This record gives sequence, C-alpha cells and structure tokens, in this order.
Amino acid sequence: MTHRIPEGPPAEGALGMASGSAPARSPGLSATEVAERVARGEVNDIPVRSSRSTADIVRANVFTRFNAIIGILFLIILVVGPIQDGLFGFVIVANTGIGIIQELRAKRTLDNLAVIGESRPTVRRDGTSAEIPTGEIVLGDLVELAPGDKCVVDGVVAEADSLEVDESLLTGEADPVVKQPGDKIMSGSFVVAGSGAFTATKVGREAYAAQLAEEASRFTLVHSELRSGISQILKYITWMMVPAAIGLIVSQLVVEDHGLDEAIRRMVGGIVPMVPEGLVLLTSVAFAIGVIRLGRKQCLVQELPAIEGLARVDVVCLDKTGTLTEGGMDVREVRPLQGADSATVGRVLTALGASEAHPNASLQAIIEAYPAGDGVWECTGTLPFSSARKYSGASFTESDGTDSAWLLGAPDVLLGKGDPILGDVDRLDREGLRVLLLARAAHPLDAPHVAEGATPTALVVLEQRLRPDASATLEYFAEQNVQTKVISGDNAVSVGAVAGKLELPGAEAPVDARKLPEDPEEMGRRVEDGAVFGRVTPQQKRDMVGALQARGHNVAMTGDGVNDVLALKDADIGVSMGSGSEATKAVAQIVLLNNSFATLPSVVGEGRRVIGNIERVANLFLTKTVYSVLLALLVICWQIPYPFLPRHLTLLSTLTIGVPAFFLALAPNKERAKPHFVRRVMRYAIPSGVIAGIATFTTYLLARHHYRGENALDAETSAATLTLFLIAMWVLAIVARPYTWWRVGLVLTMGAGFLIVLVTPWLQDFFALKLVGTTMPWGAVGVAAVAAVLLEIAWRWVARKFPA
Repeated sequence: MTHRIPEGPPAEGALGMASGSAPARSPGLSATEVAERVARGEVNDIPVRSSRSTADIVRANVFTRFNAIIGILFLIILVVGPIQDGLFGFVIVANTGIGIIQELRAKRTLDNLAVIGESRPTVRRDGTSAEIPTGEIVLGDLVELAPGDKCVVDGVVAEADSLEVDESLLTGEADPVVKQPGDKIMSGSFVVAGSGAFTATKVGREAYAAQLAEEASRFTLVHSELRSGISQILKYITWMMVPAAIGLIVSQLVVEDHGLDEAIRRMVGGIVPMVPEGLVLLTSVAFAIGVIRLGRKQCLVQELPAIEGLARVDVVCLDKTGTLTEGGMDVREVRPLQGADSATVGRVLTALGASEAHPNASLQAIIEAYPAGDGVWECTGTLPFSSARKYSGASFTESDGTDSAWLLGAPDVLLGKGDPILGDVDRLDREGLRVLLLARAAHPLDAPHVAEGATPTALVVLEQRLRPDASATLEYFAEQNVQTKVISGDNAVSVGAVAGKLELPGAEAPVDARKLPEDPEEMGRRVEDGAVFGRVTPQQKRDMVGALQARGHNVAMTGDGVNDVLALKDADIGVSMGSGSEATKAVAQIVLLNNSFATLPSVVGEGRRVIGNIERVANLFLTKTVYSVLLALLVICWQIPYPFLPRHLTLLSTLTIGVPAFFLALAPNKERAKPHFVRRVMRYAIPSGVIAGIATFTTYLLARHHYRGENALDAETSAATLTLFLIAMWVLAIVARPYTWWRVGLVLTMGAGFLIVLVTPWLQDFFALKLVGTTMPWGAVGVAAVAAVLLEIAWRWVARKFPA
C-alpha cells in the first residue's frame, strides 16, 4: 500500500524512515485466529453509511406535518364527497412517491460511491500486510499506520517509529502526540509523522469515535440555510391554518347557513392551498438529483447541504500540491554544493529513498532517479517529516563504517538568512520549480536544534506537473466572482510562479506566511488582499480560514494531506481529493474521487442550480399561500360563501405551480447563491399574493352582484377562478424569466391545459367550471390585466429597492 504524505513545502520531500534497530515485526493474527474472532462476533461491524436507510427515507417523506394535515382533510372529503374535491390527496401521494424514488436513487448513487472511497486500512496477518475493508477488522488485529492514515478502531501501540498522532478531531488539541509502544490510540485520530502499528482492543460500536465516524459519513438533510428557511416559513403557516380553518367552518356553516357537507368542502377548499407542500418535496428532489448528477462525475457528497454550501462560498482556498499540480514529480537536476562529490550525493539520496517505506511524491521522484542497488547504507535512526518543522532526516552507517546524519528539506529553513545559496534557490523558485536542500547534520537527530550548523551538500531540483484542467477551473471561479487563494507550505516565490503559469490574478505578489501578523483582524486584511501564500504551517492554514470567516466570507478549503485537515475541518466546506489521506476524507464534506480539481465547478454549478431554482419556485408556492390566507380572511369578514371548492384550487395549483415548478426546479441556473432566503422570497411573495387575493376577491364580488339565481354560486366561482388563474399564470411568467424556448413552451402549455378544461364539456362538469355569458368573463380578464400591471410594478420596485 502506498501512503501519500501531504505535499507542502520543498521539505516535504523529506521522510520518516524505518529504523534499522527496530525490533522484529509481529506477524499479527493467523487466519485461524481471525476466523475464531469472526465466529464470536468480534468484528468491526459498524455500518458506515453514506446515506439514510430506505426506512428513514420513506419515513421522512411520508410522515410529515403537512402530509398529516392534508391526509386528514382528504379523509374528510372522502366522507362528504365528491371525489373530485379530493384530488389534492392523490397529488400528495404522487408527490411523496416521487420524492421517495428520487432520494432512493440518490442513496444508491452515494452508497456505490462510498464503496469506492471507503477507507481500507492495512492489516498484518500471518506476517503479510494487506488492505481490507474497515468492517473486516477483528479484535486483536495488528493495524499498520503510515502518515495520513486514520485510526479506524481503538487500540494499543505495538510498534512505533517516531510515530506522531493528531487527536485534534477528538480532543480539540492541535499539537500532535508522540506515541510509544504501550500507549493508547483512539479511533478518529490520524498519523501526521512516522509509522507504526497498533493492536485493536475495541472494535465495532465500542470504539471511542464509532458514533462520530458513522455520523460524519452519513447522508444528511440538516444545517442548510435553504431547508431551515423553508421550515421557518412552514412553521408560520401552521400557526395561521388553525384559526383560518375555525373561522371558515363557522362562516360557512353558521353565517351562510350551508349544509354541513358543503361547509366542510368550502373550508377544505380554503385550507388546502395554504399548504406549500410541494416546496418541501422539490427541495429534497432537487438536492437528490444534484447528488445523482455529481455522482456520475465521481464526486461523493458526504453531507447533502454541502452542495448548497459550496454554491454560497465566495472564497476558495487551494492547497497547491495535488490541487493545482499533479501528485507525480520528476527530478530535473541535482546541484552539488561546496565541492561535494556527485557520487556521494547520489549514494545519500539512494539511501534516503531505500529507507523510506512510505514515500511521498517528492521522495518517489528521487527514488526513481536514484534506485536502490547493492551496498545501500544501513539506516540507524530517523527524524520524521513535520509540517511545522519543514524538514526531516535520517542517520546512517556508511559503507566504510562512518556514522552520518542527513537532513532533507526547505532551503530557506535549513540555511541561515543571507546565505548565497538562497539566491540560486530564489531563481529556481521563480521558475516554479520545487527545490530541496540536502545537508549533512552537525548534531544528532534527537538534538533540539539539529538543523543548526548543517553543511549544505546539494540542491535537489524537482519539476511539478501542472494539472491540465487547473487553468480553466481558476478562470471559472474568476468569472463567478469567487476569490481564489493558493495556500501552500512551499516557498512563496515557487508557489507564485506555479500560480502565475495558470494566470491566477495576484500571483505576481506572493506572500511569505511567516511574515503574516498574528493579530486575527490584521491577518484577515492581509489574507483578504493576497492571492498566493507560501510557507504556511497547518495551524496557519486554520487561522487564515478563520480570519476570512471573521470578515464575513464563506470559505471552501481543498486539500489532500494531513497538513490540510485542521483547515478543512474549520472551513465552511471542506473538499478532499479521493487519493488524499484518510484523515482529509474523514473531515471533508465533499470528496472528489476522480482527483480532478476540474470537478469543483460542477459542484458549484449544481449548488447554484438547486438554490436559485428553489428560490424561484418558492415564489410560486408562497404567493399561493399568501392569497389563500387573504381570501379566507376576506370571506370571513364579508360573511359570504368561500368562492372555491378544493377541485378548483387543485386544478390551478397543478397548472400554475405543481407541474411548472418541477421543470423550473431542475433547470440550469448559474446565478450566484445569495443569503437571507426567507427574506428574499417573502419580498416578492407577499405583494404578489396580496395583489392576486384582492383582484380575485374583487371579481368574486362583481360576479355576486352580476349573477342571480339558484346556480349563481357556480358562475361566480368560475369567474373568480378565471381571474385567479390568469394572475397565477402571470406570476409564473415572471418567475420563468429569463425566457428560453422551453420556458415559453412551459407557460403556454399550462395555459392550454386550462383552456381545454373550459371548452371540454365533461371536464367542465368534473371541475364545476363553466363561464356564463360574456360580460363577467371579460370583466374577469380585465381585473386580471390590471393585476398583471400591478404585479410588474411590484416586482420591479422590489428588484430596485433590494438589489442583489
């Protein structure tokens, strides 16, 4: 198994090697012992789910507050009849079914992706190391650890070679903890340096972080501004429905002296349209389809609201290596320094490569250039790489018996200020090359200041491979007014050169993070103004993300190494590469399994589609809620029959809201997500609903004055329905802007559907709609035309008064 150490500064070509004096390796459990433990049920059998269970999905879609309300009203209509007044019940059944099907499709997509991205720890059994699924670890297994590995169960350290473990995800303490044989190790922690192995002592649900791990990788529908905003709206509507229902039933039963059946039908007709039940459904469906679309691009969304969250970000922080550049590197040249012998330099580099069990990209390039052969020096000690230290080292017994210690790391860290060698390093950095310094240590590796007095021996110049799609991705973010900031542990000049090749604005002025102020406010200003930062420590990455958030930014952080974990965890949205360390994938909300930075625009675009379209259709649903509440109040105050039966409003809702909303919610939408969802929607929905309600009630009053006779109420209802339909169609036409051929076709098709009802005799009877005469129908059209003008004025005024 190749473990990838996070790419950071040039020092990250450094390594953590196995000591030549290490005790004999334990062979681990035998196959027989594993089988016995499996038979006893001592298996790490926690179901790490990427999605809700099927039962949870069905329950969440069926057992909702509004399904209960609608269900009760539907049962009432089934008792008092006729069936056409209960059509709204069948619509709810269909909507719920669609929601369940779409979420099950999303679940299947997520589960399949989760298998691809699942953590596969290395376990030693019968003396052989092999990757196995997390769920197959048994009690007593010997689990091997390397930099970047996540501890998936609790245990006791059995082997440790300069092993350092970060437990910040569990304890909040950012400093890594050095582990020795016999020390406890907790699930949820991860290795930042060194290597080792531990014996599993607690598996399954007994493991310390089992519940956290299960929760972290579960498909969720929470912590979303969109969903919480809709829930807030629904709560207010619930409060309004009860007094409205009481008022309507009393009004229709007592004041108008209707029969009980008719009074109930009119009451249900007034209450049902107040419920924007489809809005909740469409939000779930839009998110679910977003998951499916992204899944086809090998993007695992570990938390559903992450789609929405990434669409809201205005700053994306990128780690250079693994994001802008590919993991692989090549040795461009090796420059001996101060008269060093080229052959000696080659032997040292060969020894370093041969001693590293888990090479990262930088060291792998050195190994390929200097492969191990006969007579490799014996490794006698190691100093593992640390992102804070930015170099690592190893000691050897050379062929002639001489002992020596060597350091490999960042030249500007290992050399003193003003050293002339740094001039050559700067020139190479400006070309976008990565430079490592090989130096002979003057002190033992365990000395407090081992780097002091080190003798420069050679510069190892590495060439990084730019991702071919990085430039287009950065250009996309620039077009979308999303700031891009490259935050790397590498030399600032080198990082700036790489960013410059990708034409990132601001790359010409890279910032050395060691010179950043510690004051959070001042740091926030500097980070906000800059675009490229080098020599950034893991803690600084975290501080920079926090400083940007404190200045009101929504921050996304991408990374693939353990030095990115703290920043990924604190960012609004964490994005990890699929080839990244297990630690980064554990804390990230989004994992790009194809390791392609170019997938990010798709995630941003999907989020914008979801948020923009849900806001668009929310205007339709909440306009209906507003005019329904207003009509109920006007009817109660005027003490007249409620103008509509449930079948009328079911027809109107289907043609002007239900069907068009499904198409509009899934349409392309590149508009940037904006905050304050509830406030923005209500600014449009309230004036639109008030205009629609008053205009419809005006037509109804005119029709009551115009028509006389036994069946006058049917004629009055038909005229009011015509006005309300035309106004609702105008609201739909406004919401559907900007027009495309399919949007125009959608509006015209809905209008044609209502026309078919009006001219088809059996549909007239079924929906109790028949326009009588010509005066009142044309009067209804006239009132709707005036309302349409007022709608245009209101929408344009709101747009001017509250610009985005």
